[in-house]
Amino acid sequence: MKITLQDIGRRYNREWIFRHVDYTFSFGNRYAILGPNGSGKSTLLKVLSGSLTPSEGTLAYHSVNSPIDVEDIYQHTGIAAPYVEMIEEFTLLELIDFHFKFKPYLEGFNMELVKERLGFGSQVFQKEIRHFSSGMKQRVKLVLACCANSQILFLDEPTSNLDKEGERWYLDLVEATSKDRLLIIGSNQEHEYAFCNAYLEIMDFK
Repeated sequence: MKITLQDIGRRYNREWIFRHVDYTFSFGNRYAILGPNGSGKSTLLKVLSGSLTPSEGTLAYHSVNSPIDVEDIYQHTGIAAPYVEMIEEFTLLELIDFHFKFKPYLEGFNMELVKERLGFGSQVFQKEIRHFSSGMKQRVKLVLACCANSQILFLDEPTSNLDKEGERWYLDLVEATSKDRLLIIGSNQEHEYAFCNAYLEIMDFK
């Protein structure tokens, strides 16, 4: 799986958020999209995931040399981001069950291992998401994205709302689930992406 960008740009009203992005994201690598707050990292991730259309340029997805239509790319991706909403009226158990009806478990995972990876007490799984703290919600988002079987994984500000213990938990989760997939992280916090092997500076495309 790879994502190829040719002269990609995105603007909001008359202001260009980024322009002339030529880049290829290749399967098996870990990429960090870097830049200060408000620089356009999240916008680029939304373009890459197919939820936003670029204002100019072309974006192509290929899996083993076969093209994938942008309308179908969601079938191959997982995403955890501040703007991704969860159904807050669901209990955690209902949410996990609902999520994995649409996305199969990552190889080696099942319901019990996902519950174990979250690290919550057993009583929490009968609690509605709307009663969760921001840190608990972030853990749920990350586990649902990382433990689903997808070729591409997008993580935007992955440790937002997590404490120091939660940051260590995040690093363990990524280490356990990022093998043999394309990982793309939007961040300005080094601890979130220190393990990446390639970097794209969004400020280079202003």
